Amino acid sequence: MAKEHSFDISAKIDIQNFKNAINMVDREVANRYDFKGTTYEVSYKEKEKLLVLIASSDSKLDALKDIVISKFLKQGLSSKVLEELRTEDSSGNNRKMTFKVVDYIESKEAKKITAEIKKMKLKVNAQIEGDAIRVKGPKLDDLQKVMQEIRSGEWEAPLVFENMR
Repeated sequence: MAKEHSFDISAKIDIQNFKNAINMVDREVANRYDFKGTTYEVSYKEKEKLLVLIASSDSKLDALKDIVISKFLKQGLSSKVLEELRTEDSSGNNRKMTFKVVDYIESKEAKKITAEIKKMKLKVNAQIEGDAIRVKGPKLDDLQKVMQEIRSGEWEAPLVFENMR
């Protein structure tokens, strides 16, 4: 009997790497010359899954956002982890940018991914299970082709491939 292999496609993020990146941002901004004497704040609200950046001007806010994204990339996180919700005025003549932390695949996008896998016409089965997509097949080579094809596509969620069995 042929052995069935499988893997999961999800958008889970490593929270520890996420928090490490936030801490690295704090340390870098504290040492940067262009932020000396200015107001800034980087806060992660874990329950609401929000990241809030506060800076004294729009240019400082953009610089802060760039630092956050660069630290995420260094920690192995995708820049798609953050979805910008709004930029608004904050107290004390500051600007505030709020991001939603994306750690799930929306159902519409999950359906697109499974349709893309079916278009490949390989002997694999893709099925949505909760907030992940399980891909099963008898050949590891077919599963690796699926991974390669899905990785090369443009998706809104930060896709993670895990549990390869």
